[in-house]
Formats: sequence, structure tokens, C-alpha cells
Amino acid sequence: MDIILAEQRIKELTKAIEYHNNRYYNLDNPEISDYDYDMLLRELENLENDFPTLKSPLSPTNKVGGERGEKFSPVTHTVPMESLHDSFSRSELFDFDRRVREVAPNVKYVVEPKFDGLSVSCEYRNGVFVRGSTRGDGTVGEDVTDNLMTIRSLPKKIENAPAFLEVRGEVYMSFDSFNELVKEQEDNEEKPFKNPRNAAAGSLRQKNSKITAKRKLDIFVFNIQQIEGVEITSHHQGLDYLTELGFPTAFYNIFENMQEAVEEIERIGNMRGTFDYAIDGAVVKVDDFATRELLGSTAKYPKWAEAYKYPPEEKATKLLEVEINVGRTGVLTPVGIFEPVFLAGTTVSRATLHNKDFIDEKGICVGDTVIIRKAGEIIPEVLSVKEHGENAVPFEFPKLCPSCHTPVVRDENEAAIRCTNTDCPAQLMRHLIHFVGRDAMDIDGLGPAVLEQLVNEGLIKSPADLYRLTVDSITALDRKAEKSAQNLINSIEKSKHNELYRLVFALGIRNIGLKAAKLLCENFANIDDLMNAKAEDISAIEGFGLIMAESVVNYFSAESTKNLIDELKELGLEMKPSEQKKKGGIFEGKTFVLTGTLPTMKRSEAGKLIEQNGGKTSSSVSKKTDYVLAGEDAGSKLTKAQQLGITVISEEELLNMLAE
Repeated sequence: MDIILAEQRIKELTKAIEYHNNRYYNLDNPEISDYDYDMLLRELENLENDFPTLKSPLSPTNKVGGERGEKFSPVTHTVPMESLHDSFSRSELFDFDRRVREVAPNVKYVVEPKFDGLSVSCEYRNGVFVRGSTRGDGTVGEDVTDNLMTIRSLPKKIENAPAFLEVRGEVYMSFDSFNELVKEQEDNEEKPFKNPRNAAAGSLRQKNSKITAKRKLDIFVFNIQQIEGVEITSHHQGLDYLTELGFPTAFYNIFENMQEAVEEIERIGNMRGTFDYAIDGAVVKVDDFATRELLGSTAKYPKWAEAYKYPPEEKATKLLEVEINVGRTGVLTPVGIFEPVFLAGTTVSRATLHNKDFIDEKGICVGDTVIIRKAGEIIPEVLSVKEHGENAVPFEFPKLCPSCHTPVVRDENEAAIRCTNTDCPAQLMRHLIHFVGRDAMDIDGLGPAVLEQLVNEGLIKSPADLYRLTVDSITALDRKAEKSAQNLINSIEKSKHNELYRLVFALGIRNIGLKAAKLLCENFANIDDLMNAKAEDISAIEGFGLIMAESVVNYFSAESTKNLIDELKELGLEMKPSEQKKKGGIFEGKTFVLTGTLPTMKRSEAGKLIEQNGGKTSSSVSKKTDYVLAGEDAGSKLTKAQQLGITVISEEELLNMLAE
């Protein structure tokens, strides 16, 4: 390749890697596999090595992929949280060993698993956990202390502790917790997380720590970043000390040569199927800290450590049949049933085929031999058809719902094929689970098992039937004592006093999540006003589009919905109106963007003040923005506001405007 083509390819790779870095680190929603990303980065490294004059100081090979987000306060890392250089072959590991031995001929290595999660720092003063932060770009991360406090396995107080201790760990989600979360998302027809790593990252970076607590995160601690009052001279000594203090640490072994270290890496790879957490490789680290100092670091990687990434495993198997599942809002989802195949440590026999378009694009037929692999070591996915079966015929979606035999329709401008019968039995259970959920009607004690009993006994055929239950009808169920039945009735009665937005969310209107439900109820005084609203009235609400507005109108115009609302009213649901947005306030017609850390109040508090006085808040700066309320470490939003000439105000100026 000549230098002109090399320069063009480097630009293409840089743009692609930065795009995928943002999807992976900041949005927790990657579009490509880790392996495909690693291959892009490796190609860029090789080109920069071959053409060193083309390498930019801002190249992705020089920096950690993440950035500090706007949702959390910034934390500057005293000790940089570096990334690791990846190897993909035994020869690359031996090359690493050769470079190390040029400096330290008698080196010893520690080999440990490489966890696939979100890297964090945790700080302790006199044994008390005081602050936790994400890695971010390696230099500046996000303060996620409240969310880390919800992780049970992370010690909040340690005995016999040093005066100050900063540790580095990896937050992860176990396979069991991940499967539970994905099932809940699929039942609600939400887009599920692709793998446990993204689920852990997305859960840890929630503004509401109650959501994080529900996600059952865990942590492994694998490094001491800083310590005062105790002398640690080697990595294995540090791991042992952390274990003594009560931190959850992973297994490790020490080796005097790279051949034994490589054998350990292979052993760990063969054990992957026995772990309840995801690992994507193993790490070789120089044990002695003095030797690490001699070896130093590049702009991005320490020269005393190397990660080995396990290649994705792909196998061929036969598609035996396609099963159709019906979701909460009636979407038909095809699931492939395969001849069982052992893949990445577990036996795989099922995988989603997503939708009709996916099947058509890949030309999938029952009886085909297909190639499957595990994404993120847990979710099986179909990559392609290897060979069509004899007399193969493309799979055809059913014309009738497999549950209620009602004709199905394809959504306009969507891939989804849907059953339109709101009384469909397959939709009822999922709808009820959503209806009683914590963010919806919040009926404690009505878990899936109890709901299934009630449905099977014919006691519930719609959400309204929940409010017809009695202590006697519940105690008649298996294993239901009178006290627990009374507690359940009390919880149902309590839900009658909920604000209207909870009911609107609980109804499961397509395209209407919790935030949208709150917005609707802030703009319409009661349920009757909302039911009579026109699409143009709803789409005028900030944050609503025509599709969302039409979903609301279509839902409330259905006779079955009108009957349900009438029943709920008769059964005593108050449907309490939400606090209305103030009309004609000092900020009416004005849009604010809030950024940075304010001196005396949280941004959410400032936003509420603005909205109570007629203004609107937005998450992004544009020409339509009237004011940017900026605090300390305001970041890119402040810069954009200055470039656009938008008025920037402080918290004090905001309060003065309100006082006037």
C-alpha cells in the first residue's frame, strides 16, 4: 500500500473507531462485536506502524475510548486508569515477553481473567467508602458513588484499613441477572441489552440509583491504585491484601516463564463456560512494582501488562423449527429451535430470529444449516445460512396469531408483525406484569407466579379484574395464607390513589414510556381530557412526535380502552392529576439547557424551578435555545452555546431573574 492509500484508510478507520467508541463506551449500545472492533483497531495500529509520519497525536490508538458524560459530576483520576494492549495469538504474547525481558530478565508474571464489564475506581478514607467513579477517558471519569453504593458485594466499610485506599475494579452483571433483565425487557417489548457488559454499563450510569439497585450488579476488584500507610511491593501481594480486607477478587496464578503463562490463559479459556460472569480474555501482568516502574507506559497502555482476547466461537447447526412468541403489545417474534450445539462453554438450542425482514434477508428456511455464535458470550445469534436443506422453502410468517387466531397485521414503516386483539391470552400475562410493575401501578406482591395462578384460575381477564379480587379469592389459591392475601389486597387498594401518569404508563400504550406518560399528564388535567385529545394537540408537547401522538389517540379511541377506563373509575381508581405546568410564567416560551455542577442546587431542582415558571428544559444546545444555565465543569454544551452566541447564566442569575 502506498502512502496516499494508507492516509485515506487511516482516516476511514479513525472515523469508524471513534463512532464505535461512542456507541460502546458512552451509549452502551454497540453495533459491532468486540472482535470486529478489535480488528479495526489492530488494522489502524499496523498502518500507523508502517507509516509513522501519518500517525496523529489524537489517534484512537493513543487514548482510552470513553468520555465523561454530562449526567454526572466529573472526577479527575490522580492515578490514570489506563487501558490494556490486546494480543490475539501466542506469538504476540511471546513478543511481549521478549520486550519485557530486555529490561527484566528474571521477570515473574501474574495471570488472571479479563472481566467484560465497566471499569471503576473506589476510594476509601479510614476504611469508609467515600467516592466511586467510572474510567471515562482514563483521566477524567464520572462520579457514580450513589450507584456503586447499591452493589452488595462492594464493601462500604473495611476493618483494619489504611488511612487512604483507592482500588480499581470491574462492575459486571451475572448471567442469571442478565437473563432475568432481558426476559423482563422482552416481555415489555423493550430493546434488550446486547450482552452483560452493556447491561452493567447502562445500569451503573443511571441517574436514579433505585434502577441500578434493581439490576443486581456485582464487582471484582483487581488492583490497588493508591494506598497510604501500608507498603505493597508486588501485584500478587496487593491482591492478597485486598482479599484480606474483604474485597471480592478473582483467582490468579504466578509464573516464571511465558510458556506456562500461555498454558494458564488456555486453561482459563476452557473454563469460561463454568463462570457466572463474562470474561473476554486473560491478562498477563508483571508482578513486581519496581520492574513496572522501569518498563513505564505508552500514551494509552502500560508496557508491563498484555491482554489476550479469546476469538469468538462460531459453529454450524441445523434449524429444526421456528417458534412464534407473542409479546405484550402483540408483536410476533420468531425464535429458532436448533439441533443442540456446544458453543462458548454452554449448550445452545434456541436463538431469536428477530423479525420477518431478518429471515427474508438471510433467506432462512427450516432445515437449513446455519452458522451461529454467541455475542458477549451469552446471547446466541444467527450469522448466516451455510447450506440450504433439501427442498428448502423460506419460512412464512403465520397469517393468524398463534395464541388467539386473530388475523395479524404488519405495522406501517416497521418490521413488526402484530396481533391486534387486545384480549389475546398471550398478551394478557405480559400486560399484567407490566401493569403491576414498580414504575406503573406498583402493586407489591403481584409477581409473575401469582399473576399466572390468578389467570389460570380465571380470576383475572383484564387489569380491571385486579380491583375485584378479595381476600377469599386469593386464599383459595395454593399456598396463600390469609395474612399474605390481606397484604396483597392492601397493596391493590393503595394503588387506587396513584397519580394519573402511573396508570397511563401501566396501560402499555405503544411508544409511550414513563417519561412520555408524565409529560402527557402534565399537559392534560384529567383522563377525560387526555382521551378526547387530538393528535395535533399531543404532538405539540415538547418531546412528542406525530407517531407517539397517533399511538395515544388510537389507543384511547378503541372501545375496549373506553370500557376499561370506565371500569377502573367505577372500581375506585382516583387517577389523581399530575402537577400542571404553569402557564404564563416568567419563562413562558423560553428553552433552557442545564450543564455542569451548580453551587447550591442539583440540576434537576433548577430544571423544576424553570418548568414551574413556564419554561422548558432541553438536553441539547441548538439555535432554539434561549439560555444555558452553566455551573462548574460545564463542558462541551457551554462551548457550543458560546459559539452560537446564546446567553449563558449562572445559578445566581437564574435566582435573580425569578426574584424580579
